[in-house]
Amino acid sequence: MVVIAAFVASVFAYSLVSRRLERTVFTAPILFTAAGALLALSTDALNAAELDRHGLLLVAELGLVMLLFTDASRVSLRLLNDRPNLPGRLLSAGMLLTIALGALCAMVVLGQLSWWEAGILAAILAPTDAGLGQVIVNSPLVPQRIREALNVEAGLNDGLSVPFMMFFIALAASQGESSGSGVLTRFLVEQLGYGTLIGLGVGLGGGWLLDRARRKEWMAAGLTQLGVVALPLACVLASEATGASMFIAAFVAGLAAQAGFRDVGRHSVEFTEEWGQLLNYFVFFLFGGLVARAFPEFDLAVVLYAVLSLTLVRILPVAIALAGTGLARSTVLFMGWFGPRGLASIVLGLVYLEKATSLPGAATLRLAVMATVLLSIVAHGLSALPGIRRYALAIAELDTNAP
Repeated sequence: MVVIAAFVASVFAYSLVSRRLERTVFTAPILFTAAGALLALSTDALNAAELDRHGLLLVAELGLVMLLFTDASRVSLRLLNDRPNLPGRLLSAGMLLTIALGALCAMVVLGQLSWWEAGILAAILAPTDAGLGQVIVNSPLVPQRIREALNVEAGLNDGLSVPFMMFFIALAASQGESSGSGVLTRFLVEQLGYGTLIGLGVGLGGGWLLDRARRKEWMAAGLTQLGVVALPLACVLASEATGASMFIAAFVAGLAAQAGFRDVGRHSVEFTEEWGQLLNYFVFFLFGGLVARAFPEFDLAVVLYAVLSLTLVRILPVAIALAGTGLARSTVLFMGWFGPRGLASIVLGLVYLEKATSLPGAATLRLAVMATVLLSIVAHGLSALPGIRRYALAIAELDTNAP
């Protein structure tokens, strides 16, 4: 109750001054992470959070499930068909290079990890956070196509990173086991295969029923949002029963639901922007408490990896992926820097700890994820408004026909 009471008080206090804070560098993730870190002052609260770890994981998983479904449900084929295809470049070559370079840096800097464990870490930290980058994608000073590219990338790369993380976990778990091929086969069938089938079934069936109910005017307009929210929750229940990945199921369901119900994206966004925000804030609040406890364990190697993950591991792949587009150097640097790590990385890190705590490098991965996300919350939050202003000045000197 201490944890819940502190969170409720934080939400109420934030709501009172939220409009004033929009014009400052103090973002919601910064404030809720800081509020959670204050839990370190209460030993009883930290002990309660530790005892209810499974319940906290469930809340975090539901937050990511809703985020994945919402992001997939509002994917616009028009944006993905843009020429040059900026989101496609970031999500293909950019993401693959980010995972590869992230794993390589982990092997060099964090030494004691295996290649598969390094791959797990790189996959956890590959997705960017649309919430942390909200100031960027909402700013009229940033060109629309640049904002859209970053928003689409953040909306899809969390769902795309899940199969990579689960695959590397399966490979790491199969090492030293005689049934290594069986572990991989089970992963492909249960996590990917069942998850995809569940997502297709829930998305196509649910979308068709929602559209039919709307056409026949059976459904009250105010309850359409709840009908849409029930789809990702159905994915969670079906995935738990079959051993499938709820994240893959929710992501596929969001894509599939559009085939039957075109307004699914609008209604899911309405929920996410209202009630879904509570789940996101709660995840950052809990993250702050976890970081406060783990902070004394951070060493130079972990901090160095966090810095590399947010700079070299992000900026170089983005620059390579955007080569040939004609974008100005300032635009490439801007897009490379503003790839914050947040909600998806926190939840994927918790899922990893739940599934693979027996791996030798589990403690190192836990600290690396915490350090990277913490540094991103602070650095990207504080640099957003100044970065936008400097970028606007830089592109103001370009020709009006510049890409």
